[in-house]
Amino acid sequence: MTKQETYSGIDYFRMIAAVLIVAIHTSPLASFSATGDFIFTRIIARVAVPFFLVTSGFFLISRYSYNADKLRKFIKKTALIYAAAIVIYIPINIYNGYFSEDNLLPKIIKDIVFDGTLYHLWYLPAAIVGAVIAWYLVKQWAYRKAFAVTLVLYIVGLFGDSYYGIAENIPSLNSFYHLIFQVSDYTRNGIFFAPIFFVLGGYISDNKDKLSFKKSIIGFTTCFSLMFAEALTLHRFELQRHDSMYVFLLPSICFLFYFLMHFKGKNRAQLRTISLIIYIIHPFVIVLIRLFAKITHLQNALMENSLIHYLLVCIISAGLGLALTAIWNIYKPKKHNTDKDRAYLEIDLKNLEHNVRVLKNAMPPHCELMAVAKAECYGHGMYGTTVYLNQIGVSAFAVATIDEGIRLRKYGISGEILIMGYTSPMRAKELCKYKLTQTLIDYEYSLRLDEQGYKVTAHIKVDTGMHRLGFDADDTKEIVTAFSLKNIEITGIFTHLCSADSRAEEDVDFTRKQIGKFYNSLDNLRKSGIRIPKVHIQSSYGLLNYPEIKSDYVRAGIALYGVLSSPNDETKLKLDLRPVLSLKARVVLLRKIRKGETVGYSRAFTASRDSLIAILPIGYADGFPRNLSCGKSIVLICGQKAPIIGKICMDQLAVDVTDISNIKIGSIATLIGKDENDEIAAPTVAENSESITNELLSRMGRRLNIIYKM
Repeated sequence: MTKQETYSGIDYFRMIAAVLIVAIHTSPLASFSATGDFIFTRIIARVAVPFFLVTSGFFLISRYSYNADKLRKFIKKTALIYAAAIVIYIPINIYNGYFSEDNLLPKIIKDIVFDGTLYHLWYLPAAIVGAVIAWYLVKQWAYRKAFAVTLVLYIVGLFGDSYYGIAENIPSLNSFYHLIFQVSDYTRNGIFFAPIFFVLGGYISDNKDKLSFKKSIIGFTTCFSLMFAEALTLHRFELQRHDSMYVFLLPSICFLFYFLMHFKGKNRAQLRTISLIIYIIHPFVIVLIRLFAKITHLQNALMENSLIHYLLVCIISAGLGLALTAIWNIYKPKKHNTDKDRAYLEIDLKNLEHNVRVLKNAMPPHCELMAVAKAECYGHGMYGTTVYLNQIGVSAFAVATIDEGIRLRKYGISGEILIMGYTSPMRAKELCKYKLTQTLIDYEYSLRLDEQGYKVTAHIKVDTGMHRLGFDADDTKEIVTAFSLKNIEITGIFTHLCSADSRAEEDVDFTRKQIGKFYNSLDNLRKSGIRIPKVHIQSSYGLLNYPEIKSDYVRAGIALYGVLSSPNDETKLKLDLRPVLSLKARVVLLRKIRKGETVGYSRAFTASRDSLIAILPIGYADGFPRNLSCGKSIVLICGQKAPIIGKICMDQLAVDVTDISNIKIGSIATLIGKDENDEIAAPTVAENSESITNELLSRMGRRLNIIYKM
């Protein structure tokens, strides 16, 4: 989505965290109070590194990530930064005699993998190792198990860090940690320290709306106070080998991050770069200040006064960070947004969320929304749409095929996923593996599915007059038998109202007969001793025209996406639904033609005047119907209408823009959606193409890029 564009509070705190890291390495209060310096650098400042790890996890680790592209990019980027930092600090390492030490090769390997080649660089390999561990744990086991495993690792690290005084007095543990410290100088590393913060970041990312501003403040204040007491106690009894890891550090960071997430605003990418540079270069700045102080004999002012020394390091590091960022912004390669090069779909997630809220408010109490996600969520993009729906609380989905259901599970979608169409009984193992709910389409199919020997969850489809899929509503015996099948657990029963979209008297009469037939069938099942599972009967129009029906689910399809099937449809409920999808294309060519010249295949358009035409790189292969050719539809460009002329091609179409004065190459044409004060509604486009909105949207081609906006 657009997390990086909204959570400015996280970006601002990056700067605070960066100067806290500088404090750890400069001890700003050392010349004034040892206790005060310990509190500042070893307690307060210890939130900085975990914050950065949680931030990385927030943007990287997610149960909705089904491929490793983000992980590979993160590793590559971090490794390049690490390599550059190693090279930068080679002169200092030479000066410190690093390369003259014994057993140099094993030491170099150990430092590169765990400890860093300079004291502050341990974070980068820790981030790489921690990210890999966390990503795969979440991918394989989801958050609960991933958190449990990383918590165990953290506890192991804890007794090698702040609680080492306990472990070293237990011989077996002492030996264990002795072995660890042969490989890594500290347990504050990518194995024991970093993974849990990555997992925590991912969890917060997927559950970001679950903690209020007030609770986050109270939680942080409470937990940080406990961490404060914990750290002072450990320090008092001299139990710490190091002081990076505390029990209450975990909840403190969690609450702090939730708190920061409440501050939203403009993207502050520059702050990310500056904070990174501060982290990388501040040891170099420390060396430079010490050298300058020695040359100018200003050690007392610049070195002995720890606070002044700290402030100078912060100011110079921040200044260099700002300067280098500015230079980088000037000379860095300009990224081109290929998503909008040609033609694209724009999906308004805020409108989608609005529609969810409106539909839920219209539903009876205790009724749940089941989002129909088949056909790429009616052309809206299955991944981005379902992930967002799941994140905002939708926990039931309907698809057409088993492969669509598997895709949802691989996206990390939780809750019930109902396959409303046919699935080969031979794929019963997959139904079981991915915890998908299969529709039982008739009695014989139920038997074949049961014979496969896999425990399958299912809903029974009842045919009440549509005569497509389903058990005969009057055949109670077969439905009862299906409930007794050994390997099938029936958790739902439903039917489909085939004329619910019509308010014509005969259609209303037929629909009411369907409703009566369905509920009569349920009554017969009850009389046969069957405990009725979850019931659903309404799709979009079922809710809009028969809102009085009480059921457990409403299967919202076209209405969820903010449109009706036809612009002429009248519904009993008048809901404030907002279109989610817009279809846009970029003007790639402007051509002047003379009166009498023709355009396109079959010379279907002849100019009645000297004209200016625009070519849009979109055609029927992208799902825009060919029968909208020759003036049967319009587009909006610069807030003005432009008719489609000639025949729509597979990949291109032409529009007459003679009367649009401010058009240029690159102007955006809206084929479906709003442009300034005008709108082309999807139902209107569908009607002009002699179809319905459902077909129009679900045919939007896979080669169209999808842009999600919040």
